Amino acid sequence: MKKEVRTAVYDEELQIEAYRFEGIIQPFPNHFHEYYVIGFVEAGERHLSCRNREYVLEQGNIVVFNPGDNHGCTQTGKGTWDYRGLNISKEIMLSLAEEVTGRRELPGFSQNVIRDEEAGCYLRPLHEMVMKGTEGFGKEEALLFLISTLIQNYGQPFEGCIPELPKHPEGAGGRSRGCREIERACEYMKRNYRSHICLEELCEYTALSKSTLLRAFTRLKGITPYRYLETIRINEAKKLLGQGISPLEAAMQTGFSDQSHFTNYFSSFIGLSPGVYRDIFCDKR
Repeated sequence: MKKEVRTAVYDEELQIEAYRFEGIIQPFPNHFHEYYVIGFVEAGERHLSCRNREYVLEQGNIVVFNPGDNHGCTQTGKGTWDYRGLNISKEIMLSLAEEVTGRRELPGFSQNVIRDEEAGCYLRPLHEMVMKGTEGFGKEEALLFLISTLIQNYGQPFEGCIPELPKHPEGAGGRSRGCREIERACEYMKRNYRSHICLEELCEYTALSKSTLLRAFTRLKGITPYRYLETIRINEAKKLLGQGISPLEAAMQTGFSDQSHFTNYFSSFIGLSPGVYRDIFCDKR
């Protein structure tokens, strides 16, 4: 079996993350990010679930995740997974989109899995330049061409890429009411992720029974309430680690019960340990 290699780099000039996974068999559970993800499949085959749709990822596929797109994947076949990806924050994407379109608005990408030779011709060299620390404006040029191609072929307003909510058995009125209650639960977890949150607490806040909350939340968000909370915590922990805060302190500040729990979740969501992720920023400093 091919030796497993995981590499990550932060580019100070472009302010984006680049990472490369080789020889991977690890599954990634259903989760989401607060940033854009653009990746390229070098080798291997995976089953991807994204926004309640199913895909088979193969060599040459490009994946594009908008912020908030829930997704998870598992290995299929006997081969291993080779993948390169870029993480781009909303703030940087906003600036890139303005350069490309002249409008300062976030783009939304309508397709999560594509085959596009032109986009691949920009993505792979850009990734190589970032990983090698290449200087000069060649990588910025490639990034702008990549974003321009994706917006031109697959772009629409960001709000247009929020998936439609499934029908509620109570009809239109019940659907609106149910959506409000689930959004209230989300906002509650975003405000209180540092604290210990129990299911009963969420139920009291939304006036829903435990069974109703679990079913409705999973149906509307494509992810369970607990996984949603853990994803919020991981995303916040990434910000702290990027500032140089230790994994132990990041775990404490984001509501994890202990560092072991934090490390396990972080590694399963991000593919890197908290310490390795922190080091890519410390190395730059």
